[in-house]
Formats: sequence, C-alpha cells, structure tokens
Amino acid sequence: MLKTRLLHFMLAIPLLLQAQVDRLQSLKVHRSLLTIDTHCDTPLRLSDPAWDISVRHQGGDRAGGKVDLPRMADGNLDASFFAVFVGQRPLTQENYQLARAKADALLGQVHGVILDHGERVSLATHSQHARDNEAMGKLSIYIGLENGFPLAEEVSAIGRYYQQGVRYITLCHSTHNQVCDSSTDPLGAVYHGLSAFGEKAVREMNRLGMIVDVSHASDETFYDVVELSSAPIIASHSCCRALCDHPRNLSDDMIRKLAEKGGVLQMCILSDYVVPRSTGRRASVRDVVDHIDHVVALVGEEYVGIGTDFDGGGGVIDCNDVSELPNLTYEMMRRGYSEQTLRKIWGENFLRVFSRVEANAAVELKGRSDE
Repeated sequence: MLKTRLLHFMLAIPLLLQAQVDRLQSLKVHRSLLTIDTHCDTPLRLSDPAWDISVRHQGGDRAGGKVDLPRMADGNLDASFFAVFVGQRPLTQENYQLARAKADALLGQVHGVILDHGERVSLATHSQHARDNEAMGKLSIYIGLENGFPLAEEVSAIGRYYQQGVRYITLCHSTHNQVCDSSTDPLGAVYHGLSAFGEKAVREMNRLGMIVDVSHASDETFYDVVELSSAPIIASHSCCRALCDHPRNLSDDMIRKLAEKGGVLQMCILSDYVVPRSTGRRASVRDVVDHIDHVVALVGEEYVGIGTDFDGGGGVIDCNDVSELPNLTYEMMRRGYSEQTLRKIWGENFLRVFSRVEANAAVELKGRSDE
C-alpha cells in the first residue's frame, strides 16, 4: 500500500511542476502586457480622509477597498479609469446643482491624488498616454463620469468636464435621467431611448473626442446611440446576457451591433452580472472568462476587454481585488489564449476604440474648418 501511494505521488510530481510552471509563465506574460481597467469606483473612497490610496490595504477588506497604488503595482495594472460616480436624484435644478458639486468635488480629489503622488502616477487624457506612462514606469489614471446627471441640460457642461480630464461619460446609472432611459429603472421607459438632450449630448461627445459609454443604458438607448454616434462606443463594465440574463448585460444582437460599430465590451467582474443570483453562488474567474469566450466566439477577439467595477461591487472568487488580476490572464492562457490575443483583451482593443474616437473628432473639426 505504501509503495502504491509513493508511486502515485511520484507520478503526480511532473503534473504539479507543470502546473507551477504554467502559473509562473502566465505571471511573466501578464507582466509584459499593457493592462487597462476601464471602470473602477475608487474615487468614492477618496472622500474618506482616513483612507490613503498610497498605502497597501488588506485584500478583501471592505474598509480597505479593492484598489490602491501598491496593489495596482502587484496586479500589474498599468492604467485605470477612475469613475466619478454621482447617484441619481429627481430632475430638479437644485439636484442638478448638487450633482455638479459632487462631481466637481470627486474630480478635485482625483486630481489631488495625481498631484500628491506624481512620482508614481500620471493623469492620462489621450489614448497614447497609457503607453507613454507605462514606458516611464508610471501608473495611468484616466477619468470617466458615471451618470450624465451632473450635465443638467447643458451641452456646454460636457466641454467643461472634458477640460477637467473626463474622457468618457456613462450616460446613466440605475434609473432614468435627463439623458436617456436606464436598463434597470422599475418605472419603465420614459424616452424609449435617448432624450432630445441625450441626442445633443452624444453629438457633442463625438465632437470633442469623448467616448460614449452605454453600460447601464436600456436596450433602446443602446440602439439609439449605435445609430446616432459617428464614433465607436464602449460598454465600460458589462457582461453577456446570454450567460447571465440581467438587463445590465448586453444581448448577442447588441454585442454584434457594438462590434459592427467598431466598439468594445469591457467585461465586468461583479458577480450578479456574471452568474445569475438564482445559482446561489458567487462568480469566479472561470465564470468571467466564460463571458470573454462568448464574445470571442460571437464576434471575435477584437471586441472585448476588462472593466472590473472594483470598489463599485466588482470582485469574484480568485479576483477579489486589483492585485489578483493576473489570475484572469492565467485562466485565459489555460484555455489557449495566445499572448497576442491577451494583449488585445487587456488594452489594445480599448485603445483602438479610444484612438478612433479621437480621430473622428479631428475629422469633424477639420470638416467644420473647411466649411
């Protein structure tokens, strides 16, 4: 019996060593990639004077959050979109003013982090900046505005946010606003897509070179944006409805339309959008990669990326905070994804969209100057 057990153990050693080599190899590959997360809600933590982004916090600790500068380095996250999130309130002038004040305060705090830690991070406002900063050994912070509510009904507000570094706007959040219908408002459709102001907002974002983000938007809003936008669009943190039937996720037809537009679906890792609640279990990295597999099989490897929603509910088994992002790379490599494909998923696909949005704005500007 002892000899049999010893033989089994000896036979298992090569497999164990191979698994270890695979893990080490995947980490080496991960560290060679330019990695971009298009959505995290870490700015909400900056309002807490006791929380310091430059300090390593305990992984999985709710008080410590999911993202800080040391753990970004641990997870080899080169660039992150910090989402300036403003919750929805009734559409009154007073609430518009409050929303704008909240957005401005959060923007100030994000800029404060960059100013205080300039030796480690830089503000990024152009598609090339992620590459430039990575080459200098710096982390990149991009800024997105989550919820168009602070725009009030002023198209000019979009330009003001652009000047403050905002490079995408998530049109709405969990309920309708003045821009469009949300995918999760229990009251049902108000505009059946974009409002009249929402149409103006999309055109202005195209003009400025600001990315339009359709995560949280209703299906009708999505199709309106696809039809109206002169530039590719993104879903900064969404998943596939075919695998998890949630209105926040994109149907196969929506994913096809997004790809036809040249856009990208940035995969969210918030459990409720990855596996149905009815399963009674928390999602894992394998479940997340199932969604990536689905997009690749449906439209190709050029139309999917990563948008974790860390600090906004994001986090799954084996990828509970930013330091564990290499586990996503490991799982994709385990399934046979090439290094070239990983480069696309981790950053190149999104940067392609970003650069096309910038180029589209330049063409529109030239067209106006030639008139």
